Amino acid sequence: MTPFQPSQHPHRRWNPLLQTFVLCSPHRTQRPWQGAQESADLPLLPAYLDTCYLCPGNTRATGAQNDPYTQTFVFENDFAALKDVQVEAQDTDTHFGLFRIAPARGKCYVVCFHPHHNLTLAQMTTAPYSAETHIIPIIHAWRDMYMRISAENPFVQYIQLFENKGSAMGCSNPHPHGQIWALDYVPTEPMKVMKSMFEFSADPANEHAPGPRHPHGRPHLLLAYAHMELHAPGRPRVVTLNHDFVALVPFWAVWPFEIMVLPYKRFLGSLQDFTEAEISSLAHILGEVTCRYDNLFRTSFPYSMGIHQKPVPHAQDSLALYALFHIHFYPPLLRSATSPMHTINAHGSRNMDASLQLSTISLTGIVPKATPNNLLSPLF
Repeated sequence: MTPFQPSQHPHRRWNPLLQTFVLCSPHRTQRPWQGAQESADLPLLPAYLDTCYLCPGNTRATGAQNDPYTQTFVFENDFAALKDVQVEAQDTDTHFGLFRIAPARGKCYVVCFHPHHNLTLAQMTTAPYSAETHIIPIIHAWRDMYMRISAENPFVQYIQLFENKGSAMGCSNPHPHGQIWALDYVPTEPMKVMKSMFEFSADPANEHAPGPRHPHGRPHLLLAYAHMELHAPGRPRVVTLNHDFVALVPFWAVWPFEIMVLPYKRFLGSLQDFTEAEISSLAHILGEVTCRYDNLFRTSFPYSMGIHQKPVPHAQDSLALYALFHIHFYPPLLRSATSPMHTINAHGSRNMDASLQLSTISLTGIVPKATPNNLLSPLF
């Protein structure tokens, strides 16, 4: 019988957060590629664009005018996915539950990271910019909105902070920005993740799991996982770490250069719990991760970045109390700046075609400094 080699043979990996398996097919990266090839020949962006709806002082499509901002700028999304309108609940007991509808209420915001149209998080770490001066204000804006939205809108049950970077991820404007969605329900995936965290902590079988403890004295799924990754021989999936956070390619990754950023020294439920030193650490590791992405294929690397944390600051239910702050980066590029990966299959399960070890080696070997604008292909 052939000895099993994870880097060569198909296998499944368990995702303890979503409690599902990921199919890993590392041998498929050897197949010839005649699929989609995106163009890398796009014009460079200016620092200011008078037709950009997000640049300082410009008029947006609705006629509203942006502030002449010099750091971050937050406004309610003019074309929000949700509306702050309370409507009557629908009858869900008919048709045997096969055609259920539930109203969704919420508010959506845009967070402009910087007034310059041609910057990215990666480029905010290299002179004349710095993580301290230019990324920390973004984290402060995230924290302030996380606390303010909940206080001003008691109906909100979940606040999602995220960034979709690049047209490959559905971004309609290259100006550096992210979004905040405030929902009157907890979405399915965050609910699954919080349930997994709580069940891990409550399970007596995990009593001796390593790593920092939850404030209630129980072990925690992600803190135990981070501890084990950091103490594994050679740290095969760790990309980088600093005083408070580690960035790694998860054991159950689906995307070829997927990264998770999480604390490894103490339990942090949400941005509300951060010290200023931890905010600085987060700013630096966000800058470093995005720099490594850009330098991997010498392009402005697309990704979807989402923050998971306690649903709202005042949540006190058992699931929310075990939610740990962490960040997911989902980038679509597979082989080069022009070859995206699409997670499509016929059987419904998630499928990973790359070697996690090679992904980690590729990212750890990259210089974590921003490439000047004139040397990057503004691909997406």
